[in-house]
Amino acid sequence: MKKILFIFGTRPEGIKLAPLINKFNEQQEFKTFVCITSQHQGLLQQVLNFFKIDVHFDLNVMTHNQSLNYVTSKIVAELENIFAQIEPNLTFVQGDTTSCFAGALSSFYSKVPVAHIEAGLRTHDKLFPFPEEVNRILTDHIADYHFAPTEKAVNNLKSENIDPNRIFMVGNTGIDAQKYVLEKIQENEKEYLSFFNKIDFSKKIILVTCHRRENFGTPLKNIFDALIEISTQFEDIEIIYPVHPNPNVVSLAFSALKSSRIHLFDPLNYPTLMFALKKSYLILTDSGGIQEEAPSLGKPVLIMRDKTERPECIELGIAKLVGTNTKTIVQSIAELLSDKQKYSNMARVAFPFGEGNASEKIVQIIKDLHF
Repeated sequence: MKKILFIFGTRPEGIKLAPLINKFNEQQEFKTFVCITSQHQGLLQQVLNFFKIDVHFDLNVMTHNQSLNYVTSKIVAELENIFAQIEPNLTFVQGDTTSCFAGALSSFYSKVPVAHIEAGLRTHDKLFPFPEEVNRILTDHIADYHFAPTEKAVNNLKSENIDPNRIFMVGNTGIDAQKYVLEKIQENEKEYLSFFNKIDFSKKIILVTCHRRENFGTPLKNIFDALIEISTQFEDIEIIYPVHPNPNVVSLAFSALKSSRIHLFDPLNYPTLMFALKKSYLILTDSGGIQEEAPSLGKPVLIMRDKTERPECIELGIAKLVGTNTKTIVQSIAELLSDKQKYSNMARVAFPFGEGNASEKIVQIIKDLHF
């Protein structure tokens, strides 16, 4: 049996790798090992429980307000023993986190081939997002097999002289996870409505996710000022904002966002977040994954960044970059709330990142490679 090691540490990684892990677990010719870094702790555990993922190794690197230097060095050092212990034939990492890069680097040091899920995403600016842009570039140049979600991602890899024979366009495994969770949500809708019992879903729901490191400080204050202004201007809205646990976000959010129309939550588990997404009128975000998930439900996305590594949605006209200027954010939200034509132009169902079968494709490719 070929031994495959999955290394990840954050909730988004867990969501996007869970369908693939479960698909490999169905194959008799592979034995899978799961190593989590716990870069996110409680948030990740929710995902593991939901998808019924067994963990074989937990590096437990999480500390309060941890630095990038600490996380990177700790993961690489701890993984050395794990590679020596199980001697995997292949390592899977996902995306652009510090866990992803450190896992790929340690695998390379152990001379174990690396497969990178969600390869090829680029903003072409190493500081935006920070440190993710550099993490994914370095991971791609370490990796032996590149599973890209879109044609643009494939072309990015080719432009960096990565061997085209090792690049595979498969879609995004995050859509696989979303497809699965939406079926589960439908079975338990009353449970989620009960959780959101203070939300009036007859109003226009604005779902907010906001936690990017480069938005800490003044940009975050500008975003929160925009939310307050919108909540004052429009009576027929409700804002749902699951607050990221990073101290730079939590303290400002709970002190600045005081409005009866703004509902602050602790981080939502994955199915509850997808329920909120499904019920939303529009999305306001600086995150990455929700830019992929919203189009399949026809939800317009306003991206609170100046650049995105997922330009496919922008080009389709179903998402828009609005930056972190208060006035721009307010105007962009107000347009979608007031102009039915502009809203309908953006609120279109689309599948730029695949239709939910990426994991199946990846497993078959790995089988065919005979590595």
